[in-house]
Amino acid sequence: MTAGSEGDYVYDEASGEWLSPAEAGEKAASTAVSVVDSVGNALADGDSVTLIKDLTVKGAGQTLKRGTVIKSIRLTGDEQEIDCRHPSIKGLVLRAEFVRKV
Repeated sequence: MTAGSEGDYVYDEASGEWLSPAEAGEKAASTAVSVVDSVGNALADGDSVTLIKDLTVKGAGQTLKRGTVIKSIRLTGDEQEIDCRHPSIKGLVLRAEFVRKV
């Protein structure tokens, strides 16, 4: 379905409705989750963070030391969780309260 000169409609799975691009943008902006680090800095996709304490990683049998820099984080949609990449641990998810933006 199209809306003429306004562009294509977007299907919203949560409500089951077709929305115009403007309505979809407004809805996305109103449901955006704000993720902040341990000192209150706002985090965004692609940011680099530093660990503020030693963390034992469950299932990996490894401890990430305080001061370790994690690059290119991704927000998960949760207020406190961020998805990270570390060379020795795959699928690492950290809580935002244990990191500080670099």
